[in-house]
Amino acid sequence: MSPFQRGVSRREFLQVGALGLGGLTLPDILRLRAQGKNTKSPRAVIMVSLAGGPSHLDMYDLKPDAPVEYRGEFVPIKTRVPGFDICEHMPLQAKIADKLALVRTLQFVEPMQHELEEVYTGFPKSAKRPAFGSLISRERGGAGKLPSYVSLEYNHGTSDYENPRYAGAAHRPLHISGGSGVRNLGMMNGMTRGRLEDRRGLMQSFDGFRRDTDTRRESQDMDAYTAKAFDLITSPQARDAFDLSREPSKVLERYGDKDAKFAYVGKTADSLWYGHNFLLARRLVEVGVPVVTLRAGLWDHHGNVIESQGGISIWHNLKSTLPLLDRSIHALVTDLHERGLDKEVLVVVWGEFGRTPKIALKGRDHWPDASFALFAGAVRTGQVIGETDSRGERPKNRALGAQNVIGTVYHALGIDYRQKLNDFSGRPMQLLDDGEPISELVG
Repeated sequence: MSPFQRGVSRREFLQVGALGLGGLTLPDILRLRAQGKNTKSPRAVIMVSLAGGPSHLDMYDLKPDAPVEYRGEFVPIKTRVPGFDICEHMPLQAKIADKLALVRTLQFVEPMQHELEEVYTGFPKSAKRPAFGSLISRERGGAGKLPSYVSLEYNHGTSDYENPRYAGAAHRPLHISGGSGVRNLGMMNGMTRGRLEDRRGLMQSFDGFRRDTDTRRESQDMDAYTAKAFDLITSPQARDAFDLSREPSKVLERYGDKDAKFAYVGKTADSLWYGHNFLLARRLVEVGVPVVTLRAGLWDHHGNVIESQGGISIWHNLKSTLPLLDRSIHALVTDLHERGLDKEVLVVVWGEFGRTPKIALKGRDHWPDASFALFAGAVRTGQVIGETDSRGERPKNRALGAQNVIGTVYHALGIDYRQKLNDFSGRPMQLLDDGEPISELVG
C-alpha cells in the first residue's frame, strides 16, 4: 500500500512540502496572500535590524564631554542638520541628514536579553504577538504574484520573532537567506517545468489528508498558498524582482562590494556584511512588496567577549562596521530619492537595545534604557527627536518605546494600530497597546 493510500502523518506532509522547489519550502515558509490589494500609490516599509544591541553612544548619540569612562574613542561630526551630530565614521550619512530623522530616546522593556520580538512585534517575547510584517501583509497584501512580506534573514527558515501567529499562516514571510534571491527562486539542477507540475500533482494527492487534518487556519489555507508558491517560482515578475544582475554596474557599485566583511569581536574582518540586501530590498519595494526586513551586522560588543576572542576593543570593531552601515544607508536612501520613492517607502533602522554608557573591559554591555531609531523616506525628516542625559544613560525628555516606532510604521501605511484581530482563543486584540505614532514624524 502506498503512503498516499494508507494516509500520512502531518510530519510526513510537511516534509513533502519542503521538497526542493528552488530552495523554497512549502507550505510552511511560503504562504502568500490569495488576494492582494492594489493601490494607486503603493506604500512600503524596509526595516533594518541591527541585532545584538548597537551602541547609541558610539554611533548617533556621542557624549564628548562625558567622563572618559563613558565617552569612548570616537568624536562626533556635524551634519547638514543642526544638532544632528553623528559618529566620525559615518560621513556619508552626515551629507544626507536632511533626508533622515533620528530618535535618540528609545527605551525597551525586554529584560536585557537578545530577544528581537520587541523590534519585530512591539512586544516582549512572552506576549507571543504577530510580527508587524505579518499584520501589514494581512492588511495590504502584495502586488500581482509578488509576496507581501519578504525577510532577508541570514539563516534558513523563519525566525520566531517573524512568526505570523494569529495573523494567519498565509502571512508568514517569504524567506530569502544570504542575499541570494535569484538562486533561491530558481529551479534546482535537473528540475524542469514538467517535473514541477508533477510535484503540483503530488501535493494534490494529499487531499484526503487535508480533509482529516485539524481546523486551524494554517491547515485550512494550505492548498491555496501552496499553489501560490508554484505561481511565484514560475512568475517572471517575481524572479526579475530578485535578480540583482539586472541593475546597472554603477548602482551595484554604489551599494559596495557584495563580499565586504567586517571585524565583529576579533581583530580581523571575517564576517560578511551582505550589503546588497539593501539593494534587493529597494528592488522589492519598488515593484510592490509592502514589507521587507533584513538584518545588518553584529553588534553585541561585550568587553569580556572581545578579549576572549583575542580582540582589541569595541572601537576597533566598529571602525570596520560603521563605514559599511554608513554606505548601505546612504546608498538606499539616496537611491529611493533618485527614483522618486522617498514619499512611498519608509525606512527604519534600529536594534533591540543600546549599550551601557559606562565602559567595561573596552566594551559595552546591554542597556535597554536608552537607544535610537533612524528613519528615512515617508516621514518628516531632517530632525532629531529627544535628548538623553549627559552620560547617555536615560532620556532627558521625549522617552519613546518600540510600540511608538511600529505605530509610526502602521500610520505611514494607513493602518490604525487600534484595530483588533482575534487571537487563537477568539479574544479581540489591538495591533498595539500603546502605538501612538511619533508625532514629530507624522504630524
